[in-house]
Amino acid sequence: MNVPNKITISRILLIPIFIILLSIPFNWGTWDIGDTELPFSHFIAALLFIVAAATDWVDGHYARKYNLVTNLGKFLDPLADKLLVSAALILLVEMGMAPAWLVIIIISREFAVTGLRLVAAGEGIVLAAGSMGKLKTATQMIAIAILLLHQFPFSYIGFPMGTVMLYAALLFTVISGVDYFIKNWHVMRDSK
Repeated sequence: MNVPNKITISRILLIPIFIILLSIPFNWGTWDIGDTELPFSHFIAALLFIVAAATDWVDGHYARKYNLVTNLGKFLDPLADKLLVSAALILLVEMGMAPAWLVIIIISREFAVTGLRLVAAGEGIVLAAGSMGKLKTATQMIAIAILLLHQFPFSYIGFPMGTVMLYAALLFTVISGVDYFIKNWHVMRDSK
């Protein structure tokens, strides 16, 4: 249980708190931000999401820099990412801030890639994330953060940046998923 794995586990432990903040209608007040209101509980949830998303970069960087990459970390890190992003996207659908069809496509891609990775792992092959996958993750995180903040700071100019970023994330999700399967189809084809 090294430091990067502890950071990853702390990210997983933040997810239930994040869910509670968005699921229970706390009456802690709201802030007027441009043409909308931001409930204080949503602001705290957005901060937790941003901290959790940042720890994804921190634990990976720390593990590579100090040669602390472990099998546990290889398992927990993508799991933590998928749990965090899936929880956030599903809650955004419930709050009416993201279309369900879009979220289904994003989450389905994650299941498909995870399935391919499991087949590869069964064959002793480790499939690394590509640059498109990293771009997909970055746009998802940015989109979710802005949507959780009710489009802040773009709400002051009436521009739906979170929604635009969400559609960009969808585009990168589909492209990176197709690219991932094309590059790694040999794993499925050659599996026993």
